[in-house]
Amino acid sequence: MPVTKIIKVAMAIVILGIESSCDDTSAAVIRDRVLLSNIIAGQKVHIQYGGVVPELASRAHQQNIVPVVNQAIRDAGISRSQIDAVAFTRGPGLLGSLLVGTSFSKGFSAALDIPMIEVNHLQAHILVHFIESAGSAQQSPEFPFLCLLVSGGHTQLVVVRDYDRMEIIGRTIDDASGEAFDKCAKLLGLPYPGGPHIDKLAGEGDPDRFTFNKPRLPGYDYSFSGLKTSFLYFLRDRLREDPEFIGKNMADLASSLQKTIVEILMHKLKRAAKDLKIKQIALAGGVSANSGLRHSLRLEAEKQGWQVYVPPIAYTTDNAAMIAITGYYRFLKGEFASEDVVPQARIYF
Repeated sequence: MPVTKIIKVAMAIVILGIESSCDDTSAAVIRDRVLLSNIIAGQKVHIQYGGVVPELASRAHQQNIVPVVNQAIRDAGISRSQIDAVAFTRGPGLLGSLLVGTSFSKGFSAALDIPMIEVNHLQAHILVHFIESAGSAQQSPEFPFLCLLVSGGHTQLVVVRDYDRMEIIGRTIDDASGEAFDKCAKLLGLPYPGGPHIDKLAGEGDPDRFTFNKPRLPGYDYSFSGLKTSFLYFLRDRLREDPEFIGKNMADLASSLQKTIVEILMHKLKRAAKDLKIKQIALAGGVSANSGLRHSLRLEAEKQGWQVYVPPIAYTTDNAAMIAITGYYRFLKGEFASEDVVPQARIYF
């Protein structure tokens, strides 16, 4: 259980953030809300397997974490003695990867005699909208706002009432939108991760050329397994007629697929915003980098009078800046983790 203390803040707060939930090792330093550094080390070893291999990911984290943290501290222009707390991703994520970040944070905390702060990875994705950059003003959403959180592992609609008060009102019942992008891209023979490749090709194709199935679920929940199956069978049938079908129609297939996924996401978002009468709308997560989704959101904002918040591309994928900013707000409330904290592969708000 987290340890809660009352903290009186008189000086600037410096937080070191550690992110290791999947295959990116990242460290960041924030002074209050201002980002001083954000270092990310990716893992190319997974490309040949078409997906993340958990054992390889955890080993790579062990190799990367010390140099990444050292670089983040150097780039921030601070000394270790200036760090007030270390924030780390407790979950959700790959257990072996999370364990590396958690263990490092425990050792760092003990060595400097500073508190640890556990962070929910999904909440952190949402709170990237409150990161500030030195020398530039950052416009942040007002509470309450509605956030569409879309990534390779999660698709959620979240009502955000405060920095630590978030309610999931809709989620995928099977596959996430990012997973749908990647698996359909694999069927097209595109490299992993497939989402960015689909996005690039989509700009060259006709989004209305092909039609794929869309789920009909009540409420605000999502489903993408049916779309993947529809896409698979569609390709199978067309390839029987013409073995060169994919190569001849690659751009149109990518564009039509992207349009379908974006329409599924936007349909529930529009319904929730209308029902809840919320006009502050945000995107978060890896799929929020998708150009089709960003364009669709902005078009809808003009129609509905929404105020929209789209994160910089650097904050869409897994990064420690989002862990550090979340840790900052938890630090203000004195919500610290105990020494016996353990990572959790599955964790909710």
